[in-house]
Amino acid sequence: MKQKDIADLPHLNKEIALLKQGYLFIAGLDEAGRGAWAGPVVAAAVILPLDRPDLASSLHGLNDSKQLSAKQREQWFVIIQQTALATAVGLVSPQVVDEVNVLVATRQAMQIAIANLSIPPDYLLLDHVKLPALALPQDAFPKADCISLTVAAASVIAKVTRDRLMVQLNESYPDYAFDRHKGYGTAIHRAALAKYGPSAIHRLSYRPLRELKI
Repeated sequence: MKQKDIADLPHLNKEIALLKQGYLFIAGLDEAGRGAWAGPVVAAAVILPLDRPDLASSLHGLNDSKQLSAKQREQWFVIIQQTALATAVGLVSPQVVDEVNVLVATRQAMQIAIANLSIPPDYLLLDHVKLPALALPQDAFPKADCISLTVAAASVIAKVTRDRLMVQLNESYPDYAFDRHKGYGTAIHRAALAKYGPSAIHRLSYRPLRELKI
């Protein structure tokens, strides 16, 4: 790996700075599925053992889930589960997405993930989305999943969890090929919608669904 590539990988700079300020359990939060036309929004929360001297080296190569292949994400999913002090996920249904909008649903999924952690966090690092309903100190910043190793870990947990769920849902809705596109707006997905109309797990408030002539 080139030196520039190493420098561009997520790191623990923010986490270590917060650790020095006295925060012990820093949770990284990220989501998967905000832009999908079908299926739930999934959020993940991860707390890493920041006092572990070899933590950075043991997670070297971990990146934002969008920068990894499906095989790499599955491999990192196992490593993160084995390494983290705690991981948890939160799911919000497509019906709730339609009712409250996707930003509110994303916040709900993140709050569920935090509540599901076996260790209560004392600080949150988030990818852009703030959680004003929570009194916990937090830092939400753009491209957090490319900067913070903890948020990158959360992005992988969220993405793999959601992809696996969409593969399972494909068994109930085989006409839509959810196992291939995971509910996102591909040509195959659009063609299936045109032929079969929306399923029970589609987000009817999204523009491609609203534009269907049903």
